[in-house]
Amino acid sequence: MTITLVNPAGLPEVDLYRQVSVATGSRLVFIAGQVARDADGGKVGEGDFAAQVEQCYLNLGTALAEVGATFADVAKLTVYLVDWTPDKMPLFVEGVSRAAAKLGVTPAAPLTGIGVAALAEPDLMVEVEATAVLD
Repeated sequence: MTITLVNPAGLPEVDLYRQVSVATGSRLVFIAGQVARDADGGKVGEGDFAAQVEQCYLNLGTALAEVGATFADVAKLTVYLVDWTPDKMPLFVEGVSRAAAKLGVTPAAPLTGIGVAALAEPDLMVEVEATAVLD
């Protein structure tokens, strides 16, 4: 396997992701931030945080598949969250869980969540980008 995910002793174990990924592949894949838009560019989940998270992850799944990758090949995720507060965490988990169920995967790559004031368009609440490694 190209990516090995690790939770080192001495670091907290997080349900949503692992703390470290070790990549041994030779091809890097950088996926632009995915937002809550469908294939035609239509808005998905306007005002619905969990629905927007779900669509971002579904879009990542589509992008990964296009290059012959899966979530198992993802070495790192970065999530940008508009007006982030900890009370939104259950909605984030719900959105990831719904996407994971639809995709039949368990996204567990290291994840950095960054609270931001705004994204490119005012109705966007979440953006997720990924780095994957392939042989």
